[in-house]
Amino acid sequence: MADKYFVDTNILIYAHDRSTGIKHERARQLVERLWTSGQGVLSTQVLQELCVNLRRKVARPLAADEIRRLIYDYMSWEIVVNAPEAVIQALEIEARYKTSFWDALILQAAEQSGAAILYSEDLAAKQSYGTVRVVNPLIG
Repeated sequence: MADKYFVDTNILIYAHDRSTGIKHERARQLVERLWTSGQGVLSTQVLQELCVNLRRKVARPLAADEIRRLIYDYMSWEIVVNAPEAVIQALEIEARYKTSFWDALILQAAEQSGAAILYSEDLAAKQSYGTVRVVNPLIG
């Protein structure tokens, strides 16, 4: 079985926001590698956050049509659907690791997918949360 790599929203935003310089380039290269290898994993939460952030929080917001095409493309990746049980598990992760609920939900989805690595800028790099280790691909 191939390794799986879960990608947090912030990495995808950098991959699509050309105004972020070196962070854009590093995130873009990572996303391209995962696309080619077929090892990328996302969650419904990541896709939802990506939609909002690419429309409102980037230097050059994308139109709804562009975002729709992008989401269709990402639907070819493995997608973890956040079921009601995921919310309960995220609450437990939040309490255990003292993270935000939203970060706990990301950790829950990464663990559920079987990903060993979570690419994120938000969580502590090199920190392990259960079976998931955080890697920040944006730092040199």
